[in-house]
Amino acid sequence: MAPARQRLRLWLERTGSGYRLRDAATDEVVRWEDPRLHVVRVAGTSYRADALQDDGFAPGKRVALVPEPDNAVDPHAIGIWDLERRVQAGYVPADVARRVNAAELQAVSLWEWREDGRRVGLRVLLAPKDAWIGAPRA
Repeated sequence: MAPARQRLRLWLERTGSGYRLRDAATDEVVRWEDPRLHVVRVAGTSYRADALQDDGFAPGKRVALVPEPDNAVDPHAIGIWDLERRVQAGYVPADVARRVNAAELQAVSLWEWREDGRRVGLRVLLAPKDAWIGAPRA
């Protein structure tokens, strides 16, 4: 019998322009390449420059993943919206969106890029829905 999968537990730890991930059980840094999660650069942010300024996309904020099965360009598209679904930052990159099920994930804005004081890009954490993600630590 295979061992039971242990629930992923993460702290968000402030660094520079966002957060790094730390395993809550071991206190070890969790790399963005860890196979238990995805850290993605949000696609299409250049088309939503004004929406991207919304505080709902600030690092550490939870965001909504919204599947778009009727999307004419890509039926696998998954939009990334603020938690209240008022404004859209962009999309999960197509290569990742084809491999994941948005209903099985939760998402948190993790890292931002700024130019001239404006947010111009984001990285978002996609983690299993049952993962525990602790409040950001300073």
